[in-house]
Amino acid sequence: MRVFLTGGSGFIGSVIVPELLRAGHQVLALARSDEAAEKLKSSGVDVLRGSLDDLDTLKRGASESDGVIHCAFVHDFSDYHGSVKKDRVAIEAIATVLEGTNRPFIITSGTLGLPPSEVITEDAVADPNSPLSARNLTENYVVELASKGVRSIVIRLPPSVHGKGDHGFIPMLIDVARKKGVSAYVGDGKNRWPSAHRLDVAKLYRLALEKGKAGAKYHGVSDHLTPLHEIAEVIGKHLNIPVVSKTQSEAGEHFGFLGLVLGIDNPVSSKLTQEELGWKPTQPVLLLDVAENYF
Repeated sequence: MRVFLTGGSGFIGSVIVPELLRAGHQVLALARSDEAAEKLKSSGVDVLRGSLDDLDTLKRGASESDGVIHCAFVHDFSDYHGSVKKDRVAIEAIATVLEGTNRPFIITSGTLGLPPSEVITEDAVADPNSPLSARNLTENYVVELASKGVRSIVIRLPPSVHGKGDHGFIPMLIDVARKKGVSAYVGDGKNRWPSAHRLDVAKLYRLALEKGKAGAKYHGVSDHLTPLHEIAEVIGKHLNIPVVSKTQSEAGEHFGFLGLVLGIDNPVSSKLTQEELGWKPTQPVLLLDVAENYF
């Protein structure tokens, strides 16, 4: 299969590329810079220059491929809703090419914006009234594409996709701890975060491309949920600094924008994903990876 991939030079996309190539697929990757283009070419893929703003380029990539994996996202937390809007416009542009073709179209979402539950399953639907669900609301549009002849698929990723080159929440927490001199969590720190190693996530994207059902939502999370106080303890141990609790009202000042999400309990399951796609996470769990590779 010839696959058009956005975000191919990013943290997750860069491991999706070899995963697809090993499985015998061809890759056409979007590159917004010369540096990204060279990196992708050296990986053995074809390159299409452009960005998420270049809607004609996105349409061309989709039209020249047998399927699309959309991983690119502008991680501008100072204008998160603007980033979400840009993502939605890009998705809609690609969809106009894929309607009626039955080609796979995989988009990326997250688990933090899903409604609280004892166990958050793949059937969960975003709460439109939640300030954290803006990106998840695009899921509804993508799922509905299945009725328009698109094998549309949503992959929800956890707050921590970890591994070599991680620049997400865990490195941000380590940076805050270094600057503040304490490693902190919110409240009792028993709220749980799902996670997954990026190599396991790459395998999930490939399996969804090959076997995913139209209109499906899959969870790229391991079987292990990590309480936030345990993450703080690992950071405190390796930086040799105290581990402390912050109240929710103190979280914003201490953590910055991270304070909005660090108190969330996010007990996500990937049971249905694993059963349907035959996906099984095998890479090191979060705390082991952090302890061995993040300091």
